Amino acid sequence: MSENKIEIKNLYKAFGRKKVLDGVNLDVKKGESLVVIGGSGTGKSVLIKCIQGLLNPDMGSIKIDGKETIGTKENIHAKMGMLFQGAALFDSLSVWENVAFTLLENQHMPRKQAKLEAIRVLRQVGLAPDVADLSPAELSGGMQKRVGLARAIISNPEIIFFDEPTTGLDPIMADVINDLIIESAKGLGATTLTITHDMASARKIADRIAMLYQGKIIWSGTVKEMDKSDNPYLKQFINGSSQGPIKVEI
Repeated sequence: MSENKIEIKNLYKAFGRKKVLDGVNLDVKKGESLVVIGGSGTGKSVLIKCIQGLLNPDMGSIKIDGKETIGTKENIHAKMGMLFQGAALFDSLSVWENVAFTLLENQHMPRKQAKLEAIRVLRQVGLAPDVADLSPAELSGGMQKRVGLARAIISNPEIIFFDEPTTGLDPIMADVINDLIIESAKGLGATTLTITHDMASARKIADRIAMLYQGKIIWSGTVKEMDKSDNPYLKQFINGSSQGPIKVEI
């Protein structure tokens, strides 16, 4: 049995003439927290969507638990949870209905039971039961992120994806969300893949960091290895410098 939960080999994806993923090779070990960093438009979101089966790669291999997922009819989404950028809650549903969405729609759980389960998971992310009947519009940005996290973990997924989990949050609330991500993943024993350009978040939640640039993984290693690296692209990115090999079009 492979120690890797996710194995990506020679992954390519283009939209017209624009190459987004240009031969990505990446492994995520079981129970590992991998953070993929890189600038806007480097293909981080496309990478996640390919792993989830939402986009079909042009070429390459994606294996989960050693089984090829590209072209398969097997429902791989049952193993996955997702915290979307901006939480992406359904405005027309109450908080508990958002959290319990997969229980209601996919597992057809009775509403009373699903609500109790939603309240239980809301407690895990630090939200009181009286939040359950509110609408998403009545919540602060930090509370919406917590609801999104509760929705991501309620089905006890084996793999959790986090898309820019701290975007739009103040530094203190961002750190709270980082702590919740760590606690939730460890509590489930889940493998996590986070995409972000927030280096404070990356440093805190990552077991390992990989940098995506021009469609390829150009570096990977631990936080300590990152800080000692001489890779000029990595150094420029983590230091947030306008000077270096990465050129930003204005």
